[in-house]
Formats: sequence, structure tokens, C-alpha cells
Amino acid sequence: QVQLVESGGGSVQAGGSLRLSCAVSRYTYSYFYMGWFRQAPGKEREGVATIDIDGSIDYADSVKGRFTISQDNAKNTLYLQMNNLKPEDTAMYYCAADYGPQPATPYEYNYWGQGTQVTVSS
Repeated sequence: QVQLVESGGGSVQAGGSLRLSCAVSRYTYSYFYMGWFRQAPGKEREGVATIDIDGSIDYADSVKGRFTISQDNAKNTLYLQMNNLKPEDTAMYYCAADYGPQPATPYEYNYWGQGTQVTVSS
């Protein structure tokens, strides 16, 4: 059983910052693929930042230099620091996880949180 709960979303002006958190609960602690995703109205769900099995991080081109994904293993929490937010960042943000094999698309992740809304106004 896996549960993920996102928090930290809100409404901000362009140029502002938010930090999203994802609290993770699970019974088995084998390797866990995790990442942040977002979905705007009328658009497909897209990867924002994902952690690969070798520890490398893949960021969407649109957020490179602005967003940072990190983990606090002691607190079993995943974070997404979002700086210099833009209106096009407006979306529902989700954290997701999977025991593997490594998901190739967002749709291959088996575990999802309920999402937290991020709205950026100009």
C-alpha cells in the first residue's frame, strides 16, 4: 500500500515562489521511482521533474533553472521548490511513485496523490 499527499499549492503573482511537499507512506522500502507532474485544463499530464534510478534528475525544459526537486528521506517527503513562477505554470500538480520498472511516461506511474492546485497570475 502506498499513499501520497501533496500540499503547498496556492495562488501567487508571476515571479513568486511556492514549495510543494509530498508526504509518502508505504510498507515496502525497495527502490521507489518518484517525480512531480502537472496537468493544465485541456492539456495532457506532463512530467515536471523526475528522479531516475541512477539518481539523475530530469526536468522539463520549461522549468529548468526555476524548479528544484529534492527528497528528505528522514521525513519521507518529496519537495518541489518553484521559483520565478509564470502564468503558464498554472496547473494541478501531482506527485507520483512506482516500484518499477522505470516509468517511461506519466501514465505508467502506479501511485498518485490527489494533487495541489498552483495558480499564477500576471
